[in-house]
Amino acid sequence: MALSKEQKLTIPDQQHTTSSEQQVALDAELQLWNHTFGYVKSMALKAALDLGIPDAIHQHGGSATIPQIVTRITLHPSKTPCLRRLMRVLTLTGVFGTQEPHDDGGGCDDELVYTLTPASRLLVGPSGQNVSPLLNVMLCPILVSSFLDLRGWFQHEMPDPSPFKVTHGRDIWELAAHDAGFRRLFDAGMVADSGFIMNVVVRECGAVFQGISSLVDVGGGFGGATQAIAKAFPHLECSVLDLPNVVAGAPADTAVKYVAGDMFESVSSADAVFLKWIIHDWGDADCVKILKNCKKAIPAQGGKVIILDIVVGAGSSCDRKNVETQCLFDLYIMTINGVQRDEREWKKIIFEAGFTSYKIIPVLGTRSIIEVCP
Repeated sequence: MALSKEQKLTIPDQQHTTSSEQQVALDAELQLWNHTFGYVKSMALKAALDLGIPDAIHQHGGSATIPQIVTRITLHPSKTPCLRRLMRVLTLTGVFGTQEPHDDGGGCDDELVYTLTPASRLLVGPSGQNVSPLLNVMLCPILVSSFLDLRGWFQHEMPDPSPFKVTHGRDIWELAAHDAGFRRLFDAGMVADSGFIMNVVVRECGAVFQGISSLVDVGGGFGGATQAIAKAFPHLECSVLDLPNVVAGAPADTAVKYVAGDMFESVSSADAVFLKWIIHDWGDADCVKILKNCKKAIPAQGGKVIILDIVVGAGSSCDRKNVETQCLFDLYIMTINGVQRDEREWKKIIFEAGFTSYKIIPVLGTRSIIEVCP
């Protein structure tokens, strides 16, 4: 039976109120859908980086319409409507902002203007400010694919190969040694991260580098972090300890000294040992061994180990996004057998290595400085 116009108009009002029980169910469904589609946000960001959208907006003065963005990226004209859908997601998630269209006198300017936000400003600009290379590593298919069969990995007894090794047949370091493209991508990401975070470290945590005259960066790669420290604190004699194959490719035009070695065997003597994103790569037993070697390398009086890493729950603990990001990163590096620790877990390995005190300085967003003393 057909409904009259009047009947059709009254139906929404009659059905407008949802019972509390049904609303709970609908809210629960929304939560699950939003969680399920979380990976779409990551892939939307990857698409924006691959297409060069942040750079396109930046090159246009920090704000641009879709037609203006299209002139600076490679895009088939038929995909312009799809680009609008991509940008809608990226603005809703805060990667980009929008301004209302304005009429410049032509009478036909109804295009939204997309702008850079504090987040997307970190995706443009020079080294030391631009974190795009790090995100390119985190979003690359080689790493993302390690998540696709976690069920199978969880069903095997520990210790077993990492999800990464199960997927690729090699651990991440072996793959980097055999795949030059992945190695370049990985190295670029680590350099970008060092440039960004060390600019903050030397400004916000400079006091930890006072009172020492020498420092060795253990596992410091090409020395991006160490070079930032040496530049900010010229009185420091800085060196990097890393494997021989890494040191062989280190830059020569720097005041930083590069030493070939193995942190599991010994650490070069210095007033302070610096560990940036090293401890989370290893299990407790290996971490204790590394820290014991670090303790041997520093003076019993006045020596210290300076760790830059995540302490789960430290920092803006009242900020759910901060803690959630720390936990997400912990799960992310689980795929390469890495682990992020809370303060209790840090305390355990620090004291097992023979140290007597530590101080957590949670002023680096998701990350902290841990100052460890003999």
